[in-house]
Amino acid sequence: MNEEQDKDLSRENDKLMACLEVGKLLTSTLELTDILGLVMTKVSQLIDAQNWSLLLRNPLTGELTFEIAVGIHGNLIKGLRLDPGEGIAGYVAETGKPLFVANVQEDPRFSPKIDTLTAFRTESMVCLPLKIHGKVLGVIEIINVKNMERFEDQDYPVLSILGDYAAIAIENAQYLDRIELMGITDEYTGLRNARYLHQVLDELISQKPASNNACAVVFVDVDNFKKVVDSHGHLLGTQVLKEIGETISTCLAEKDILVKYGGDEYVIILPGRSKTAAVDLIHKILQALRTSTFLRSEPEPVRVTASFGIAVYPEDAQTKKDLLLLADHCMYDIKKATKDGIALMDPNGRARAIQ
Repeated sequence: MNEEQDKDLSRENDKLMACLEVGKLLTSTLELTDILGLVMTKVSQLIDAQNWSLLLRNPLTGELTFEIAVGIHGNLIKGLRLDPGEGIAGYVAETGKPLFVANVQEDPRFSPKIDTLTAFRTESMVCLPLKIHGKVLGVIEIINVKNMERFEDQDYPVLSILGDYAAIAIENAQYLDRIELMGITDEYTGLRNARYLHQVLDELISQKPASNNACAVVFVDVDNFKKVVDSHGHLLGTQVLKEIGETISTCLAEKDILVKYGGDEYVIILPGRSKTAAVDLIHKILQALRTSTFLRSEPEPVRVTASFGIAVYPEDAQTKKDLLLLADHCMYDIKKATKDGIALMDPNGRARAIQ
């Protein structure tokens, strides 16, 4: 066996070991970052080039995001996004077909955006779609392959195998995300559920009490909701609850959290809001509900009001249990007194109604 044959044998052995190592990790963990990181490490070791990247495709928008970037300017590229169909990688993501381009400067599909940002010059490009069950989940992009002919003859098969492993890992992670999301989502309204409420409050209250991490909790109960169900039925009643959730959400900031708690009750978590700020926001929500009409497409649209109870951590309570109990107590106090209003804890620890 001559030296060249010896190198070829060693190279083939490296490819086999790479596939075995990635396959073993794929069966032992669901950590997507670990699996994709190993895939791209092996790709960069096996295929002689200047840059190696893995882009994930957003299933809703079709955008591609550089998730892993190995090589020159990798730290600048990571996290950058390509519009649907943008560049050669975007073209591959849209068509689902691999593409080998020996001279990208002559290809009209090439986008110079990344080169302009990094002052790098792309000469050639290999793009492999990460595809499973007919869906493209991402793209592996290899820039300036040193020997394109050898790549096509010898390296593409192992890249294809590693790409399949990456696609399986991405799909597994997406399934896991969906399962986890289902566990914290109310199936009827699409809002977060009580399980999520407890998770978030545990995280917020585990921080040391301080004025800059105050957290208001608001219980919301729809007034006289039984009349809506009696007159419109459970199916349309559920639709009203969904629309109420949408109305409340339009008043909230991005950091605020709306939870469907149970029945016709909601809980609003307002991180970083003082009692005064929480009251101002709840007044806005109260007015939004008073002036909204629900089931607009039905012969008999619905108008509703709601009762709100506010408690603030750490001013009113220092534990999650006490915080929830106080907010719930305030809500029931206003519901028994007048409905369509707000109650909160006063400095003496009593529920006080406000208009």
